[in-house]
Amino acid sequence: MRHFGFTTFYFVLLRFADYSFISSLRSSEANMNLMTKKQVDTLVIHAHLFTMQGTGVGYIADGAIAVEGSRIVAVDSTEALLSHFEGRKVIEAANCAVLPGLINAHVDTSLVLMRGAAQDVTNWLMDATMPYFAHMTPVASMAATRLRVVEELKAGTTTFCDNKVFGPLWGEFFDEIGVRASLAPMFDALPLELPPLQEGDLYPFDIKAGRRAMEEAVDFACAWNGAAEGRITTMLGMYSPDMVPLEMLRSAKEIAQREGLMLHFHVAQGDRETEQIVKRYGKRPIAFLAEIGYLDEQLLAVHLTDATDEEVIQVAKSGAGMVLCSGMIGIIDGLVPPAHVFRQAGGPVALGSSYNNIFNEMKLTALFNKIKYHDPTIMPAWEVLRMATIEGARAIGLDHKIGSLEVGKEADLILVDLSAPNLSPTLLNPIRNLVPNLVYAASGHEVKSIMVAGKLLMEDYQVLTVDESAIVADAQVQAQRLSQRVAADPIHKKIVLMEAMARGQL
Repeated sequence: MRHFGFTTFYFVLLRFADYSFISSLRSSEANMNLMTKKQVDTLVIHAHLFTMQGTGVGYIADGAIAVEGSRIVAVDSTEALLSHFEGRKVIEAANCAVLPGLINAHVDTSLVLMRGAAQDVTNWLMDATMPYFAHMTPVASMAATRLRVVEELKAGTTTFCDNKVFGPLWGEFFDEIGVRASLAPMFDALPLELPPLQEGDLYPFDIKAGRRAMEEAVDFACAWNGAAEGRITTMLGMYSPDMVPLEMLRSAKEIAQREGLMLHFHVAQGDRETEQIVKRYGKRPIAFLAEIGYLDEQLLAVHLTDATDEEVIQVAKSGAGMVLCSGMIGIIDGLVPPAHVFRQAGGPVALGSSYNNIFNEMKLTALFNKIKYHDPTIMPAWEVLRMATIEGARAIGLDHKIGSLEVGKEADLILVDLSAPNLSPTLLNPIRNLVPNLVYAASGHEVKSIMVAGKLLMEDYQVLTVDESAIVADAQVQAQRLSQRVAADPIHKKIVLMEAMARGQL
C-alpha cells in the first residue's frame, strides 16, 4: 500500500481548500448577479423582434422585451436583457415574430351581422345594406361589436377606432375585453325616416334631432375619454359633412377643439357627397372643409376616394391623417383609395376595415396599389406594415403611446407563429423574408398570443378575458333575428341580390 507523506497531504489539503474557496466565490458572484437583476412583470425572449423604430421595421434578431406594469422598460437582445432582468412571467417567443399590436383605424363593428349579404352590387348602400340598417336594434348592434372585436383581436388587432351609432354597453365591452379603443360616436342630422328623394335633391335636415344626437355623442366622448386607465380614448364621429348642416359642423369643430378630441368621419367618399356639398355650398368637399377650418391635425379623413390628387395633397399637408379601407372600398366602389398620393405628400396613413382583419387589409393594400399604378415597387411590404402599426398610430394621434416597441410606450404587442405552414420557411440570409411573408402570406390565424397595456388578452390562441364561444353564439342568434325582420319587410324584395338568389348564384 502506498503512503502519502505529510508534505503531499498538506498540498492536497490546500488544493481542496483552494477549490472550495473558488467555488464559494463563484457561487457568491452568481448570487450577487441575481440580486442585482431587476425583476419585471414579463420578459418576452428569443423573438424575431420588429420594433418599428426608425424609418424601417427595426428588426432585432433574438430580441427581447421587458414589461413592467403597462409599459415597456427595455428592448434589446435576449442575452442583454437576461443579464439585467428577471421576469415573474417569461414568454418564450422562439420561432415567433413579435410586433406592435395592429391598429384598425376605422371600423363600424355593427356591419359584421350582414357580412356576406351585401357585395357585388353597384349601389351598396341603397340596394344591399339599407334594409338591414333599418332593422338593426341596439341589442343586435352590440352582439355584432362583440363578435367583430373578438374576431379581430384573435388576428392581432389591439387598437380599434370604432365609428358607429353608439348604444348601451359600447364602452363597457371595450373595457371588459381589455383592448385599446378610440371610440367615435357617430351622428348626423338626417330625419329618422328619409322621404323619397329624386336624383339631385338636397337632403332635408332635422336640426333638432341632429343637435340632440350630437349632444349625446359629445356626452359619451367626454365621459369615456381616458377611461379604463387610459386604454379608451374618444373622438367625435359624424357620418360625413354632407349629412350635417353648417351650424352643426361649426359647433362640432369648436367642441372638438375645446375638449381636445379628433374628428373622425368620411371625407370625399363618393360622388353623392360631392354633389350634395357643391349644391349646398358651391364648393367641392375639400375646399368647403378648408373654408370652415376643418383641415388640420384634428381631422382623421376616411376614404378620400372622390378627391382629386391636388385635394388629397392639400389634406395631407394640412396635418390631417387618412384612413385607407382597401377591402371595403373595393367591395363598395371597385376603387383604390389615394393613399399613395397622401403618403407621398407626407401625410400619415392608417388602415381600416369593417369586414376583413388587418393582415388581410395589408395584403389588399399592397396588391391593389401595385395594380393601380402598374408598378410592383409601389407599397412594399415594410411600408404597409408601418401603416398597420406606427404610421397608423400617428394618424390617430396615439403614436406617443403605441405603434412601436420602445421604452416608455405601452406594452401592446403580438406574437405571430412563424412555423405555420403558410409562413414557412424562415429565411434570414442573404434576404430576410419575414416581413414580406407577414404581409403577403399571413391570414391572421397565426397570431399566438396578445398583450395590451402589459396584460395578456390571448395566450396560446385562447382568448382570456371573455367567453368567445358565447359571443359567437349570441351573434348568430342576433343575425338570424335581424334577417327575419328584413325578410318580413316587403322592402327586402328590392334588394338587388334577390335576383342572384333566384338564379341559384348565392
